[in-house]
Order: sequence, then C-alpha cells, then structure tokens
Amino acid sequence: MPTAPSPALPPPPSDIRANQHIYSDYFDEEFVNQLDKHVLQLLDRVWFRSALVGFDEYPARNNPDKPLIFASNHSGMAFPWDAMVALSHLWRKLPDLRDLPRPLSAPMLSQSALMNPFLIRDFWKRCGCVDATTLNFETMMYYNDHNLMLYPEGVPGIGKGFNRKYQLQRLATSIIRLGIQHRTDIIPFYTINGEYLNPYAYSWDWLNNLSKKIGIPFIPFGPIVLMVLLQPWFFYMAYPAKLTFVLGTRIKPYELTDKAHDELTRAEYEDLSTQVRQRMQTEMDAAVRAHGRHPYRWKEMWLRIRQNWRYFPFFLPFAWPAMFTEFERQYSRNPQTINLQLTTPGAWLRMIWRNPFTLSFFIPLLGWIPIAIRGYKGHQLGKNKK
Repeated sequence: MPTAPSPALPPPPSDIRANQHIYSDYFDEEFVNQLDKHVLQLLDRVWFRSALVGFDEYPARNNPDKPLIFASNHSGMAFPWDAMVALSHLWRKLPDLRDLPRPLSAPMLSQSALMNPFLIRDFWKRCGCVDATTLNFETMMYYNDHNLMLYPEGVPGIGKGFNRKYQLQRLATSIIRLGIQHRTDIIPFYTINGEYLNPYAYSWDWLNNLSKKIGIPFIPFGPIVLMVLLQPWFFYMAYPAKLTFVLGTRIKPYELTDKAHDELTRAEYEDLSTQVRQRMQTEMDAAVRAHGRHPYRWKEMWLRIRQNWRYFPFFLPFAWPAMFTEFERQYSRNPQTINLQLTTPGAWLRMIWRNPFTLSFFIPLLGWIPIAIRGYKGHQLGKNKK
C-alpha cells in the first residue's frame, strides 16, 4: 500500500481512499528488476542505445507531499518501446526509486493481451503502469510513493502517423487541472527519434475503428504492414532508432491563472492546455534539431553489435518473442533463479522448444489465428474485470 498523505493535509475523499489498491494490485518491483537485468539492458545497450539529456540534476518536487507529473510526447505508429526504454533507463539511473515515475497508460494496453509484449499477461501493470482513468489520476496525486508519468496526447498521439511526426496533439486538460489543484509541477521531457521506431507508417480512422474491436488501438499502414501478416512478430517490431530523452523546462500550471481549479471553465482549461502544448512544442522542435538529425546512428549501432556479438541473436527483434516468453516462464517458476543463457550455443532454439507457442509468431498468415484467439480472449477478460 502507498504511504499515507501527511497528517497536516486534508484527508483524501472516500473514493480516493477506496481506490488505493491500484498501487499494489499488480506492481511487482522484482519483476521490473529482473526484466531490466535479463532482457531490457541488452536491448537498450545494442538496439536502442538510449541517452538521457538534462537529467543530471534530477527534478526535485516543488511540493514534497505531492508527486511531480512527468509528461512526454508519444511516438507515432509504434509499439511503446520508447516508454519501456525511458523507464528502464531511469530505473537503473535513479538512486532513490521514489523519484521514479509510475506511468498512467491507456487502459487498452492492459486490457488486451495483444498489446502486452508477446502476450505476457498483465505485463504493463506488473511493470507499474496504472490505467489512465480520471479516478486513478486523482488517486495518484494524493499519495507520493512515486512521481507519476503520462503521455497527455493519449492514444491519438500514438496513432497520428509519420506525416505528423513530432507534432503534439491535443493535451488532456486533466494534467492542467490536477497540477493547479495540487500545486505540483509538470516536468516535460521529449522523446527524440521515437518516430523512427516505425517510420513512414500512416493510419486511417476506419481501419483503426475495426482494430479496436479486437483490442488493438491502431494499425499502422506502411512498409511493415505486409511483414506483420507474413511474420506476426513484426507487430512488436521496432527499428533501431537511437532513443534520446531530453528534459524540458518545468511548467507551473498554478501560475498560469489567478483562479482556483474549481473556478475555471472548460474553455479556460482548453486555453491553458493549448498554452502548455505550444510551450512544449517549441522546446521539442529545438530538441529535434539538436538530437534528431541522425535517428539511427548506424556506425554506433554496428560498433555495439560487435561489442556484444556473443549475445547474438537476442539483440535482434526476431529473437525477442522467444526471449520475453522464456523470461516469463522462468520468472513464474522462481524469480531468483533466472538464467536465460543468452551466450550459449543454441539458446534461441531451446527457448522455442520450451515455449512452442512462440512458433506462432513465425508462421505466415495462419500464425495470427492462435495469436488473435489468445489476444482477444485476454481483451474480453480485461473488459469483464472492469
């Protein structure tokens, strides 16, 4: 359970107190630690090569009793590897995990097994994500075990398409309202090169409306689409973009207005949201100019591959289904004895032998049948729990 608010503060409303369970329902700190140690560090070291810019002086809370609100841009038309890499990098960097942001994520990510990496059940929630509902957001503002993070563009930010790369979509007004109500700061940071995880991918509303029925919020239409049909593992594919996370300038929403949070009209909140979006857009444009000119850094990537050749093929995306699935199998047996043996000959084939469902990710067209059945079943279960 989270730490209770300071006794000097008014007690939270009853519905907030009743909702405290969101912190501990699924979050498994050991799962995150082992996942980072055995899987994500390798992918980050070789494939994504992430960098933090401006985080040397990590933002301190302006209000000790309230979490900071970290906010970033979404990467268009890509599986959310950018968020996974950002949080795992911070997980390794921060000496005090109380500073680590707990993410608010689109409920569809957790409700659908398809949107959990390689169908690992409750992956996002076990990693600390909380469904992005109004009640959950408000609950997280009353307890300060962690800061919190959200992508205020929501799903439209992911589905905006490559033609609108680095163009911030409308920001949720809740981030402004709660920042004013709780007098806590918004800490923007900008995900650069994330748009190149799945470049030249576009979307259409009619197609996305169909895909939502099976738990997929959008379907990118571009170079990867044909390969998604022929090799289902491409659904989770990411090109080797060098992810760079640039810290922005702190925003104090309570200084943007003289009114209290409950005195502002909907139109006034929309205006404040537009002001914040414009400020973030200006800073992000500058970050793109500084760090986004060469999104792949091929020479650097080749050097990292040479330095980590003994881990072949696990830093390549086609090996990720087996690696993630084998990690989950071993973790479910004993979290303390995980040994993926990534450097031993034949390790990838042994993983597939132990997890035969993984073969579905490599079967053209027909492989989608068992994947969709399992994914749709998970989506239905998620809806039934609501």
